[in-house]
Amino acid sequence: MAPQAEQMQIVVASSCYCFASVGMLLFNKFAVQDFPLECCLVWAQLFFAASCLSLFAFPYIHIGSTRDLFRWCMVVPFYCGMLLTSILALKTAPMSLVIVLRNSSPLGTLLIERFYPEPLRISGFMLGSIGLMIAGGVMYVTQLPAENWQGIGWVFLNSIIAVVDRLLQRLLLSKEQCPVDISKTGITLINNMVGLLPVGIAAYAKGEIDKLPLVYGTLSHWDKFYIGMTCIIGLTISYTSIWAQSLISATSFLVMINANKFVIIGIEAFGMHSKALNHIQVLGASLTVLGGVLYGKSRQWIEQEAEERNTLLPSK
Repeated sequence: MAPQAEQMQIVVASSCYCFASVGMLLFNKFAVQDFPLECCLVWAQLFFAASCLSLFAFPYIHIGSTRDLFRWCMVVPFYCGMLLTSILALKTAPMSLVIVLRNSSPLGTLLIERFYPEPLRISGFMLGSIGLMIAGGVMYVTQLPAENWQGIGWVFLNSIIAVVDRLLQRLLLSKEQCPVDISKTGITLINNMVGLLPVGIAAYAKGEIDKLPLVYGTLSHWDKFYIGMTCIIGLTISYTSIWAQSLISATSFLVMINANKFVIIGIEAFGMHSKALNHIQVLGASLTVLGGVLYGKSRQWIEQEAEERNTLLPSK
């Protein structure tokens, strides 16, 4: 693929994922408030995506070998865990807290990517941007109301699972690492179809299946709309995350999805009066996201330098 065409593909894939991730965060927040069966909500999202792909995208599903299928199945528990812990975090914590703590994820990916076959170089500017993220996070958390601390454990767990999920996906998707021979549609189908089993078991173990008829009967039309939107956007985000992750590094991917959350901070600070943020929290959250943006720029500069260096080296 020509460099210009590849750059355009990165822009389109990243933009689609950013819009979908913001929408998913918002609609999950709305849905879980009146539909408190987290496992059932995630199961519905997985079932909708798997059904749509099976019915309408079957010709585009390619799985090279059974070995590739089993290799990718390593990702599924972390994919499902990331979805479920995100719902649990949003149930008790403000969206801005989820964003702020998730912004620490590039630090974890950066450390683990050092053991990849093709590790990424570290610069002083990159470490400075990480320091800005951490400083902003500390400013935000110190102003956190007591009732929101119960959700902080789920947010930390979600961030850890997200790091492992993105690193595994990067390892199995990137042409420079150890890629699997599976189409993007096939990967999306595996994530959602195989994920139905563990999430279904979790729903049964928590007793949510017995509560489902009663809870569903209390839902308003708006509640059903929010749940439906999480299913539609969930299908979109499942595909676009694979698409974007196959084009950029795991660290750059995490920075990208964190940096686009300025809009969420604005909505929660000025549009959602139930979770009003004070000025220090807004400043801390903004510094954290700004650090993510600067981190992304530092990664871009390093990758460009590496490409230029490779073009100057004599071919063997």
